Amino acid sequence: MRVIFTCGGSAGHVNPALAVAQQFEAHHPGCEILFVGAERGMEQRLVSQAGYPIETVKVSTFERAWSFKVLKHNVSSALKLPVGQREADAILKRFKPDLVVGTGGYASYPAVHGAARRRIPCAIHESNAYPGLTTRALANKVDLVMVGFPEAAEYYKDAKRVAVTGTPVRGEFFSLDRERARLELGLTDSQPLVISFWGSQGAGHMSERTVDFVERWAVEGRRFHYIHAAGRDYEDMTAELKKRGVAVTDREVRPYIDDMPVVMAAADLVICRAGASTIGELTALGKPAILVPSPFVAANHQFKNAKVLADRGGVELIEEKDCTGEGLYGAAMELLAGGARRAAMGRALRELAAPHAAQDIYENLIQLTK
Repeated sequence: MRVIFTCGGSAGHVNPALAVAQQFEAHHPGCEILFVGAERGMEQRLVSQAGYPIETVKVSTFERAWSFKVLKHNVSSALKLPVGQREADAILKRFKPDLVVGTGGYASYPAVHGAARRRIPCAIHESNAYPGLTTRALANKVDLVMVGFPEAAEYYKDAKRVAVTGTPVRGEFFSLDRERARLELGLTDSQPLVISFWGSQGAGHMSERTVDFVERWAVEGRRFHYIHAAGRDYEDMTAELKKRGVAVTDREVRPYIDDMPVVMAAADLVICRAGASTIGELTALGKPAILVPSPFVAANHQFKNAKVLADRGGVELIEEKDCTGEGLYGAAMELLAGGARRAAMGRALRELAAPHAAQDIYENLIQLTK
Protein backbone atom coordinates (compact mmCIF):
# COMPACT_ATOMS: atom_id res chain seq x y z
CA MET A 1 0.00 0.00 0.00
CA ARG A 2 1.18 3.52 -0.86
CA VAL A 3 -0.22 6.53 1.01
CA ILE A 4 0.48 10.24 0.56
CA PHE A 5 -0.13 12.60 3.47
CA THR A 6 -0.07 16.26 2.55
CA CYS A 7 -0.07 19.14 5.01
CA GLY A 8 1.80 22.24 6.01
CA GLY A 9 1.98 25.65 7.57
CA SER A 10 1.81 24.67 11.23
CA ALA A 11 2.37 21.77 13.60
CA GLY A 12 -1.41 21.65 13.98
CA HIS A 13 -1.66 20.42 10.40
CA VAL A 14 1.38 18.15 10.48
CA ASN A 15 1.01 16.29 13.77
CA PRO A 16 -2.41 14.72 13.02
CA ALA A 17 -1.00 13.38 9.75
CA LEU A 18 1.96 11.87 11.59
CA ALA A 19 -0.41 10.19 14.07
CA VAL A 20 -2.44 8.58 11.26
CA ALA A 21 0.72 7.58 9.38
CA GLN A 22 1.72 5.61 12.47
CA GLN A 23 -1.60 3.77 12.29
CA PHE A 24 -0.99 2.77 8.68
CA GLU A 25 2.47 1.47 9.58
CA ALA A 26 1.03 -0.53 12.48
CA HIS A 27 -1.72 -2.11 10.36
CA HIS A 28 0.26 -2.49 7.13
CA PRO A 29 3.92 -3.31 7.86
CA GLY A 30 5.99 -2.40 4.84
CA CYS A 31 3.53 0.14 3.46
CA GLU A 32 5.09 3.12 1.68
CA ILE A 33 4.32 6.55 3.10
CA LEU A 34 5.24 9.86 1.50
CA PHE A 35 4.57 13.36 2.81
CA VAL A 36 4.07 16.33 0.51
CA GLY A 37 4.57 19.83 1.91
CA ALA A 38 5.64 23.34 0.99
CA GLU A 39 9.09 24.60 0.15
CA ARG A 40 10.68 26.09 3.27
CA GLY A 41 7.73 24.91 5.36
CA MET A 42 8.20 23.75 8.96
CA GLU A 43 6.69 20.42 7.93
CA GLN A 44 10.05 19.46 6.47
CA ARG A 45 11.65 19.52 9.92
CA LEU A 46 8.76 17.79 11.71
CA VAL A 47 8.29 15.06 9.13
CA SER A 48 12.02 14.35 8.82
CA GLN A 49 12.31 14.12 12.61
CA ALA A 50 9.53 11.53 12.57
CA GLY A 51 11.49 9.49 10.02
CA TYR A 52 9.25 9.89 6.96
CA PRO A 53 10.28 11.04 3.47
CA ILE A 54 8.89 14.35 2.27
CA GLU A 55 8.75 16.08 -1.11
CA THR A 56 7.81 19.71 -1.65
CA VAL A 57 5.71 21.81 -4.01
CA LYS A 58 5.59 25.56 -4.59
CA VAL A 59 2.70 27.13 -2.68
CA SER A 60 2.21 30.37 -0.81
CA THR A 61 -0.30 31.84 1.59
CA PHE A 62 -3.22 34.11 0.74
CA GLU A 63 -3.73 37.10 3.02
CA ARG A 64 -7.23 38.28 3.92
CA ALA A 65 -6.46 41.96 4.61
CA TRP A 66 -6.75 44.67 1.97
CA SER A 67 -3.74 46.76 0.92
CA PHE A 68 -1.49 47.15 -2.11
CA LYS A 69 1.18 45.05 -0.39
CA VAL A 70 -1.32 42.26 0.36
CA LEU A 71 -2.71 42.43 -3.19
CA LYS A 72 0.81 42.07 -4.59
CA HIS A 73 1.46 39.10 -2.30
CA ASN A 74 -1.79 37.38 -3.27
CA VAL A 75 -1.12 37.86 -6.99
CA SER A 76 2.31 36.27 -6.49
CA SER A 77 0.69 33.37 -4.61
CA ALA A 78 -1.88 32.88 -7.37
CA LEU A 79 0.88 32.68 -9.98
CA LYS A 80 2.48 29.85 -8.02
CA LEU A 81 -0.68 27.73 -8.06
CA PRO A 82 -0.21 26.13 -11.50
CA VAL A 83 3.47 25.52 -10.75
CA GLY A 84 2.65 23.76 -7.48
CA GLN A 85 -0.09 21.77 -9.18
CA ARG A 86 2.28 20.52 -11.89
CA GLU A 87 4.78 19.50 -9.22
CA ALA A 88 2.10 17.66 -7.25
CA ASP A 89 0.86 15.93 -10.39
CA ALA A 90 4.40 14.73 -11.11
CA ILE A 91 4.65 13.31 -7.59
CA LEU A 92 1.33 11.49 -7.98
CA LYS A 93 2.38 10.06 -11.33
CA ARG A 94 5.70 8.83 -9.96
CA PHE A 95 4.58 7.55 -6.52
CA LYS A 96 1.25 6.04 -7.69
CA PRO A 97 -0.56 6.32 -4.32
CA ASP A 98 -3.49 4.14 -3.34
CA LEU A 99 -4.75 6.93 -1.08
CA VAL A 100 -4.10 10.67 -0.58
CA VAL A 101 -4.92 12.37 2.72
CA GLY A 102 -4.79 16.12 3.35
CA THR A 103 -4.75 17.52 6.88
CA GLY A 104 -4.77 21.24 6.14
CA GLY A 105 -2.60 24.14 5.10
CA TYR A 106 -2.12 25.54 1.59
CA ALA A 107 0.48 22.87 0.87
CA SER A 108 -2.19 20.17 0.99
CA TYR A 109 -4.29 21.57 -1.87
CA PRO A 110 -2.32 20.53 -5.00
CA ALA A 111 -1.84 16.84 -4.13
CA VAL A 112 -5.44 16.33 -2.93
CA HIS A 113 -6.86 18.24 -5.87
CA GLY A 114 -4.70 16.23 -8.27
CA ALA A 115 -5.79 12.96 -6.65
CA ALA A 116 -9.47 13.89 -6.92
CA ARG A 117 -9.08 14.65 -10.64
CA ARG A 118 -7.40 11.27 -11.17
CA ARG A 119 -10.09 9.46 -9.14
CA ILE A 120 -7.51 8.32 -6.61
CA PRO A 121 -9.26 7.77 -3.24
CA CYS A 122 -8.73 10.94 -1.23
CA ALA A 123 -9.88 12.59 1.97
CA ILE A 124 -9.26 15.64 4.13
CA HIS A 125 -9.23 16.13 7.88
CA GLU A 126 -10.02 19.48 9.51
CA SER A 127 -8.95 19.79 13.13
CA ASN A 128 -10.41 23.23 13.83
CA ALA A 129 -13.93 24.14 14.90
CA TYR A 130 -14.12 26.41 11.84
CA PRO A 131 -12.85 25.07 8.50
CA GLY A 132 -9.80 26.54 6.81
CA LEU A 133 -9.78 27.89 3.25
CA THR A 134 -8.05 24.79 1.86
CA THR A 135 -10.47 22.27 3.36
CA ARG A 136 -13.45 24.37 2.25
CA ALA A 137 -12.07 24.46 -1.30
CA LEU A 138 -11.57 20.68 -1.37
CA ALA A 139 -14.67 19.55 0.54
CA ASN A 140 -16.88 18.78 -2.44
CA LYS A 141 -14.07 17.18 -4.43
CA VAL A 142 -12.86 14.50 -2.01
CA ASP A 143 -14.45 11.17 -1.06
CA LEU A 144 -14.53 11.94 2.65
CA VAL A 145 -14.28 14.93 4.99
CA MET A 146 -13.29 14.21 8.60
CA VAL A 147 -13.64 16.82 11.36
CA GLY A 148 -12.27 17.20 14.85
CA PHE A 149 -15.29 18.98 16.38
CA PRO A 150 -18.97 18.01 15.92
CA GLU A 151 -19.71 21.73 15.51
CA ALA A 152 -17.59 21.77 12.34
CA ALA A 153 -19.72 19.24 10.44
CA GLU A 154 -22.38 21.86 9.58
CA TYR A 155 -19.91 23.70 7.33
CA TYR A 156 -19.64 20.78 4.90
CA LYS A 157 -23.17 20.36 3.63
CA ASP A 158 -21.97 19.84 0.03
CA ALA A 159 -19.48 17.12 0.92
CA LYS A 160 -20.05 13.54 -0.27
CA ARG A 161 -19.56 12.22 3.27
CA VAL A 162 -18.60 13.75 6.63
CA ALA A 163 -17.31 11.84 9.67
CA VAL A 164 -16.69 13.29 13.13
CA THR A 165 -13.46 11.62 14.25
CA GLY A 166 -11.78 14.00 16.67
CA THR A 167 -8.18 15.09 16.20
CA PRO A 168 -5.51 12.38 16.40
CA VAL A 169 -2.60 12.58 18.79
CA ARG A 170 0.71 10.87 18.14
CA GLY A 171 1.29 7.69 20.12
CA GLU A 172 4.37 9.15 21.82
CA PHE A 173 2.10 11.35 23.92
CA PHE A 174 0.76 8.28 25.71
CA SER A 175 4.10 6.61 26.43
CA LEU A 176 4.93 8.34 29.74
CA ASP A 177 3.06 9.28 32.88
CA ARG A 178 3.83 12.50 34.78
CA GLU A 179 6.31 11.00 37.22
CA ARG A 180 8.37 9.15 34.63
CA ALA A 181 8.36 12.20 32.36
CA ARG A 182 9.63 14.40 35.21
CA LEU A 183 12.47 11.97 35.86
CA GLU A 184 13.36 12.02 32.17
CA LEU A 185 13.60 15.81 32.39
CA GLY A 186 15.72 15.57 35.54
CA LEU A 187 13.06 17.07 37.83
CA THR A 188 13.41 15.33 41.18
CA ASP A 189 11.82 17.86 43.58
CA SER A 190 8.18 18.68 44.24
CA GLN A 191 7.98 21.99 42.36
CA PRO A 192 5.32 22.00 39.61
CA LEU A 193 6.25 22.43 35.95
CA VAL A 194 4.71 25.14 33.78
CA ILE A 195 5.31 25.10 30.03
CA SER A 196 4.40 27.71 27.45
CA PHE A 197 4.63 28.14 23.70
CA TRP A 198 3.01 30.36 21.09
CA GLY A 199 3.97 28.47 17.94
CA SER A 200 7.09 27.97 15.87
CA GLN A 201 6.60 31.28 14.04
CA GLY A 202 6.79 33.24 17.28
CA ALA A 203 4.02 35.57 18.41
CA GLY A 204 5.20 39.18 18.47
CA HIS A 205 3.28 40.87 21.28
CA MET A 206 2.76 37.63 23.20
CA SER A 207 6.51 37.02 23.19
CA GLU A 208 6.98 40.51 24.66
CA ARG A 209 4.45 39.69 27.37
CA THR A 210 6.22 36.40 28.03
CA VAL A 211 9.41 38.35 28.77
CA ASP A 212 7.43 40.19 31.48
CA PHE A 213 6.13 36.82 32.72
CA VAL A 214 9.66 35.35 32.92
CA GLU A 215 10.99 38.43 34.69
CA ARG A 216 8.24 38.20 37.33
CA TRP A 217 8.94 34.46 37.69
CA ALA A 218 12.64 35.14 38.30
CA VAL A 219 12.06 38.07 40.69
CA GLU A 220 9.63 36.01 42.80
CA GLY A 221 12.14 33.23 43.28
CA ARG A 222 11.30 30.73 40.52
CA ARG A 223 8.46 29.12 42.44
CA PHE A 224 7.89 26.56 39.70
CA HIS A 225 9.94 24.90 36.98
CA TYR A 226 9.44 26.61 33.66
CA ILE A 227 10.00 25.78 29.99
CA HIS A 228 9.14 28.19 27.17
CA ALA A 229 9.53 27.62 23.43
CA ALA A 230 10.05 30.99 21.75
CA GLY A 231 10.09 29.92 18.10
CA ARG A 232 11.61 32.51 15.81
CA ASP A 233 11.38 35.12 18.60
CA TYR A 234 14.06 33.24 20.57
CA GLU A 235 16.96 35.61 19.91
CA ASP A 236 14.90 38.73 20.60
CA MET A 237 13.51 37.23 23.81
CA THR A 238 16.85 36.09 25.21
CA ALA A 239 18.45 39.43 24.32
CA GLU A 240 15.69 41.33 26.13
CA LEU A 241 15.92 39.07 29.19
CA LYS A 242 19.68 39.58 29.31
CA LYS A 243 19.16 43.32 29.05
CA ARG A 244 16.85 43.15 32.07
CA GLY A 245 19.38 41.09 34.02
CA VAL A 246 17.25 37.92 33.99
CA ALA A 247 19.36 34.78 33.63
CA VAL A 248 17.69 31.73 32.09
CA THR A 249 19.09 28.40 30.97
CA ASP A 250 18.82 26.89 27.49
CA ARG A 251 16.32 24.42 28.94
CA GLU A 252 14.06 27.13 30.39
CA VAL A 253 13.85 29.34 27.29
CA ARG A 254 14.57 27.58 24.02
CA PRO A 255 13.67 27.93 20.33
CA TYR A 256 11.56 24.76 20.19
CA ILE A 257 10.32 21.95 22.41
CA ASP A 258 11.43 19.02 20.28
CA ASP A 259 10.59 16.55 23.06
CA MET A 260 7.00 17.79 23.41
CA PRO A 261 5.49 14.39 24.37
CA VAL A 262 7.84 14.21 27.38
CA VAL A 263 7.48 17.87 28.36
CA MET A 264 3.70 17.84 28.01
CA ALA A 265 3.41 14.65 30.08
CA ALA A 266 5.51 16.22 32.85
CA ALA A 267 3.63 19.54 32.88
CA ASP A 268 1.22 20.64 35.60
CA LEU A 269 0.02 23.66 33.63
CA VAL A 270 0.25 24.58 29.94
CA ILE A 271 0.08 28.15 28.60
CA CYS A 272 -0.39 28.35 24.83
CA ARG A 273 -2.45 29.24 21.79
CA ALA A 274 -5.56 27.27 20.83
CA GLY A 275 -4.60 25.44 17.69
CA ALA A 276 -6.57 22.25 17.19
CA SER A 277 -3.57 19.90 17.38
CA THR A 278 -2.55 21.35 20.74
CA ILE A 279 -6.12 21.10 21.98
CA GLY A 280 -6.13 17.44 20.97
CA GLU A 281 -3.00 16.88 23.05
CA LEU A 282 -4.36 18.80 26.06
CA THR A 283 -7.61 16.83 26.08
CA ALA A 284 -5.90 13.50 25.52
CA LEU A 285 -3.58 14.07 28.49
CA GLY A 286 -6.05 16.04 30.62
CA LYS A 287 -3.61 18.93 31.08
CA PRO A 288 -5.08 22.11 32.61
CA ALA A 289 -4.23 25.12 30.49
CA ILE A 290 -4.43 28.85 30.04
CA LEU A 291 -5.30 29.47 26.40
CA VAL A 292 -4.62 32.77 24.65
CA PRO A 293 -6.07 32.26 21.14
CA SER A 294 -4.35 33.95 18.25
CA PRO A 295 -6.59 36.73 16.89
CA PHE A 296 -4.71 36.62 13.56
CA VAL A 297 -6.30 33.47 12.13
CA ALA A 298 -9.15 32.84 9.73
CA ALA A 299 -12.62 33.45 11.18
CA ASN A 300 -11.12 33.71 14.69
CA HIS A 301 -11.16 29.90 14.74
CA GLN A 302 -8.72 29.56 17.65
CA PHE A 303 -11.13 31.46 19.90
CA LYS A 304 -13.88 29.04 18.84
CA ASN A 305 -11.60 26.08 19.58
CA ALA A 306 -10.74 27.44 23.02
CA LYS A 307 -14.32 28.33 23.90
CA VAL A 308 -15.42 24.72 23.44
CA LEU A 309 -12.97 23.76 26.22
CA ALA A 310 -13.58 26.81 28.41
CA ASP A 311 -17.35 26.26 28.37
CA ARG A 312 -16.74 22.77 29.79
CA GLY A 313 -14.44 24.11 32.52
CA GLY A 314 -11.27 22.56 31.11
CA VAL A 315 -9.21 25.70 30.48
CA GLU A 316 -8.94 29.34 31.41
CA LEU A 317 -9.49 31.50 28.33
CA ILE A 318 -7.77 34.89 28.06
CA GLU A 319 -8.11 36.96 24.91
CA GLU A 320 -4.86 38.48 23.66
CA LYS A 321 -6.21 42.03 23.95
CA ASP A 322 -6.75 41.43 27.69
CA CYS A 323 -3.48 39.60 28.30
CA THR A 324 -0.44 41.03 30.08
CA GLY A 325 2.66 39.34 31.41
CA GLU A 326 1.67 40.24 34.97
CA GLY A 327 -1.87 39.00 34.46
CA LEU A 328 -0.67 35.77 32.91
CA TYR A 329 1.69 35.16 35.81
CA GLY A 330 -1.07 35.83 38.32
CA ALA A 331 -3.44 33.44 36.55
CA ALA A 332 -0.75 30.75 36.52
CA MET A 333 -0.02 31.14 40.23
CA GLU A 334 -3.72 31.00 41.06
CA LEU A 335 -4.13 27.74 39.17
CA LEU A 336 -0.97 26.22 40.64
CA ALA A 337 -2.30 27.01 44.13
CA GLY A 338 -5.61 25.33 43.35
CA GLY A 339 -4.91 21.63 43.08
CA ALA A 340 -8.59 20.68 43.30
CA ARG A 341 -9.49 23.09 40.50
CA ARG A 342 -6.73 21.77 38.25
CA ALA A 343 -7.88 18.21 38.91
CA ALA A 344 -11.44 19.18 37.90
CA MET A 345 -10.10 20.87 34.75
CA GLY A 346 -8.19 17.71 33.88
CA ARG A 347 -11.33 15.59 34.25
CA ALA A 348 -13.32 17.99 32.07
CA LEU A 349 -10.65 17.87 29.36
CA ARG A 350 -10.48 14.08 29.32
CA GLU A 351 -14.25 13.96 28.81
CA LEU A 352 -13.70 15.93 25.59
CA ALA A 353 -10.84 13.75 24.39
CA ALA A 354 -10.97 11.51 21.33
CA PRO A 355 -8.37 8.91 22.36
CA HIS A 356 -9.16 6.65 19.44
CA ALA A 357 -9.19 9.40 16.79
CA ALA A 358 -6.17 8.08 14.90
CA GLN A 359 -7.66 4.57 14.76
CA ASP A 360 -11.09 5.94 13.75
CA ILE A 361 -9.53 7.99 10.97
CA TYR A 362 -7.56 4.98 9.76
CA GLU A 363 -10.72 2.83 9.66
CA ASN A 364 -12.58 5.52 7.69
CA LEU A 365 -9.68 5.89 5.26
CA ILE A 366 -9.10 2.21 4.66
CA GLN A 367 -12.72 1.86 3.56
CA LEU A 368 -11.98 4.25 0.70
CA THR A 369 -9.40 1.85 -0.73
CA LYS A 370 -11.73 -1.18 -0.86
